[in-house]
Amino acid sequence: MQISNSIINPDRPAIRLEGVCMRRGDVSVLENFNLKIPAGKVTSIMGPSGSGKTTLLKIITGQLKPQAGSVFIGDIDVCALSRAELNEVRRHIGVLFQNGALLTDLTVFDNVALPLREHTKLAETLIRRLVLLKLQAVGLRGAAEMYPQQLSGGMNRRVATARALAMDPDLMLYDEPFGGLDPISLGTVGRLIRQINRVVGITSVVITHDVAEVSKFSDYACIMADGRVIACGPPDTLRDADDDIVQQFLKGLPDGPVPFHYPAPDLEEQLLGDD
Repeated sequence: MQISNSIINPDRPAIRLEGVCMRRGDVSVLENFNLKIPAGKVTSIMGPSGSGKTTLLKIITGQLKPQAGSVFIGDIDVCALSRAELNEVRRHIGVLFQNGALLTDLTVFDNVALPLREHTKLAETLIRRLVLLKLQAVGLRGAAEMYPQQLSGGMNRRVATARALAMDPDLMLYDEPFGGLDPISLGTVGRLIRQINRVVGITSVVITHDVAEVSKFSDYACIMADGRVIACGPPDTLRDADDDIVQQFLKGLPDGPVPFHYPAPDLEEQLLGDD
């Protein structure tokens, strides 16, 4: 399969999941899961820990194949692709991994250049120009010769973003881009996600727990729980959702439908049994 242009049609959902079921052993991670992500927008996916958010990203990129249901990027059925076809589609997807995942023995420049050197036959002079442009876009052209261990957490994420953008993807996936960042770096990364989406004209999906930041950079937000989508819409409208899990998550309440204790036998019976 050869893809010469964008894999996403701006007039149709960028990503569609229909009736997706994903189980690991006896545990159901996603159950009859349905989601549409609009093209050309920033969509945030939120939810309690263990609700299947990272699993969702792995299904979208074809790292995991669900037991049932359909997964589409544009008009492409991800589950029906061969490995070679899937690799071709992945060239149109940029991924920002948790903690950046930069290669520590390479400079900032070489980290960003890596996908261009691996997947294209561009001359090194052109690669240099492209890398410096990507670093300029994230405000770190001056850090080109530094190593990852010399960077702050926020700088690390920005370099990783430049690397994810190196191949000019149609779709950007961010997996917890704000974890461990100070408020200044957090705001910088959030603003960068918004600017990239607007200027480059791509579709972005952000997995995050940071409720306060979502409304600042997202056009659309979804909350997952119990293996399904329980609320979707513009971020500011979710606070009015009539769902106890949504309210517990957005307000950070310790008591509610999401329990503090993992299910276990009655404690008194266990203690008596130990005797």
